[in-house]
Amino acid sequence: MTVILKPVIAAIGVMAFCVACSVPQKRGEQQRTSSWLLVDDFEAATGLPGWTNIDAQNDTDPFVPDPQVSEIRREAETGNGYMLRKPATDGVIGNRKAIGFRALPVPVGVGETYTFYARINVEYFPNNQSFGLSNVPAEDIPRLHYDSFEPMIRITDKRESDGYKNDGTLMVLSGEKTYSKIVNPLTGQAAQPLEPGTWYELWFVVNNAKRAAGGQRYDLYVRGGEFATQQRVFTGADFRMQRAQPLAWFMILSNTGPHKAPYGNGGVRYDDIYMVSGRVLVTP
Repeated sequence: MTVILKPVIAAIGVMAFCVACSVPQKRGEQQRTSSWLLVDDFEAATGLPGWTNIDAQNDTDPFVPDPQVSEIRREAETGNGYMLRKPATDGVIGNRKAIGFRALPVPVGVGETYTFYARINVEYFPNNQSFGLSNVPAEDIPRLHYDSFEPMIRITDKRESDGYKNDGTLMVLSGEKTYSKIVNPLTGQAAQPLEPGTWYELWFVVNNAKRAAGGQRYDLYVRGGEFATQQRVFTGADFRMQRAQPLAWFMILSNTGPHKAPYGNGGVRYDDIYMVSGRVLVTP
């Protein structure tokens, strides 16, 4: 997989309206909207109802059945529930495609634009995890794995096959199956690596129109870490496959890496996943 770093190019579109996309709002003080649809807030008493978990390439040796970690945890201070996902417990190597997905409350039809909101928190590095949206039948996801994604956001500090070492900066797919770091619009440079243990808010505005109509792209906004206020950190990230079909699933894929060059088993915490029609840049 080729990695192309294009922070300056991506920043051109971002910086053009940096002031407009910087929204100094605090959680609990923002304008609310009743049109947000809940994907999952992980407040179920037990289990992960609605989620399908599949280890599509379990090469663990010695073999470990169902090695991925996918469970609800609770914050000690607040009791808030969140989902922790990681390819396997520490020391278990070879679970190459630990997949989890669940149906969206409504599909995003071709020609529609929806905003997706989620909170993420890196457990620790090393880490290799991707999440986003899919538009293929559920039975095809294990076979297509990474190519099930359309919008695709990546958290990794793995070393690529060409020797390039990622640093944990949030990335998006942009171009012909290539990745780009998000950009801090205040500097025009690549953003800093994600801070383990810190919650980040993400808004990704997904345009599911056909490519010829300007779609199969999304914009990404972030608040958290170095971003004290909401910032647009990437403009026009490409869908991975550009199939122009209704988006139906929220999907996560994590990977320990191969036995010869394991990446690590760091997890990612997910919480408060919502969706709403249009471009809506407030907190659900």
